[in-house]
Amino acid sequence: MTEPARLLTVTPRHVTAKAFLLVVTGELDHHTSNLLTEAVNEAPFSEQSVIIDLSGLTYCDSTGISVLITAYNRSLAAGTQLSLTGVSPDQMRIFELIGLDQVFVFYATPEEAATALQS
Repeated sequence: MTEPARLLTVTPRHVTAKAFLLVVTGELDHHTSNLLTEAVNEAPFSEQSVIIDLSGLTYCDSTGISVLITAYNRSLAAGTQLSLTGVSPDQMRIFELIGLDQVFVFYATPEEAATALQS
């Protein structure tokens, strides 16, 4: 029996004039990270803050973490904010273990992040 294909989808959309959203669903790993990398490269960091919603993320390996760090570095260079939303407790534990809870800004939902960006 063959293993099912690993799927990842990244859906981009404008939320507000100040916020751009990337909704990530599925498994983020070595085989699928190119999809999020492409979306991060196309995101308008110089014009808007970016929110990455991970509520649909079912798996993330170190390659996926590297893509998120790249997104953070793009936001830092552009002078905009990167927010992560929908991070599960298991994912948050990984962020805490490697110290990224001190780097990223976290919100429960994309709506909460967008509201905070309006302030």
